[in-house]
Amino acid sequence: MDKATYLRNALAKKEKGIGFWLTFPHPSIAKTILAGGGFNWVLMDAEHGLITDSDYYTLANHIAASGASPIIRIPVDSEWQIKRALDAGAHGVMTPMCHSAEDAARIVSWSKYPPLGSRGYGPMFCPHTFNVAEATYPTQADKSLLVIVQIESRKAIENVEAIAAVPGLDVLFIGPFDLSKQMNVQFGSDEHEAAIQKTLKAAKSAGKTAAIFCSNGAQAKERLAQGFDMVSITTDVGSVAAEFDRQLAATLSVEVGQARSAY
Repeated sequence: MDKATYLRNALAKKEKGIGFWLTFPHPSIAKTILAGGGFNWVLMDAEHGLITDSDYYTLANHIAASGASPIIRIPVDSEWQIKRALDAGAHGVMTPMCHSAEDAARIVSWSKYPPLGSRGYGPMFCPHTFNVAEATYPTQADKSLLVIVQIESRKAIENVEAIAAVPGLDVLFIGPFDLSKQMNVQFGSDEHEAAIQKTLKAAKSAGKTAAIFCSNGAQAKERLAQGFDMVSITTDVGSVAAEFDRQLAATLSVEVGQARSAY
């Protein structure tokens, strides 16, 4: 399994985790993007994207075969959803809205086999994304898979040091848009940025990976310079829409963003 855990391997070598958001459920999109190289993880968004449980296995295997770690964001903090994502071959599961150390500890437990946790046993299909035998997977899963929680609420910020200290938790991933809304502060305000920096410091102090969602490469570059270990650089749907806007603007000889209003 060690050779195939692309994101974990990169982070262990102090390399940056560079990925993107996949919201469309077709593997051809992921494979087309990954064909150019440069990414070591892909987030399969089953919370807000069009991806569902039935897409997990096929998408995860195509992503892993393309040299990146499939990370599945499940819709909600739930034992059965974590189990389904891991059993489909996820290299890590991202759980939204982690508010406390108790939440984080519960998520870790659901992600680990006994005696470390309570994950149910049925590794028929999950070994495929690691190209290992069924008997090998359960002996290495607990140390190879990434447990990722999202920090995106005022309560999470208040408890972030305790969350970061939870054993078995690997990544604190900031959802900046939900964070601003949950805190009821303006996106990019001083209070919003202070919460982000507090999370970064807590993750680093606890020896955990500090990660954050970014909308574009410029944001990602800035966050990496601040010390974040793992960033997304864009979403598939956002990139498609932006490129169509750009090409339409070029066709009509107008500024990007004005093209659609020309009709």
